[in-house]
Amino acid sequence: MTALLLIAHGSRRAEANADLDHVAAAMRQRAAYAVVQTSYLELAEPTIAQGGAKCVEAGATAVTMLPYFLSAGIHVREDMLEAQAELAERFPEVTFRLAPHLGLHPLLLDVVEARAREAEVAAGSA
Repeated sequence: MTALLLIAHGSRRAEANADLDHVAAAMRQRAAYAVVQTSYLELAEPTIAQGGAKCVEAGATAVTMLPYFLSAGIHVREDMLEAQAELAERFPEVTFRLAPHLGLHPLLLDVVEARAREAEVAAGSA
């Protein structure tokens, strides 16, 4: 069974973290993954380690770790690899795969354009 572990930066503000909860709920409704778990790099819980453990506790034999980040800064290039290695060491019977971050996906251009259009319509300059 493969679980999806969504990883965001994290914020002290619960409403900022609620976006990831919304994405997780929507992914659960799609039912592509038996388990969809949120986690945060810092400032919020569950941490990546805690989120990974929850996936394993739910019966996952593989976990796809998806960085919910737009750019490939140090968190994506280094921190995610470190978290992946730590989880793999802690749970050697489980495969932990690291997915690419969101920022380079071509569909993101559609989102950027849609958001710009929304602002233009709201301002009455469509």
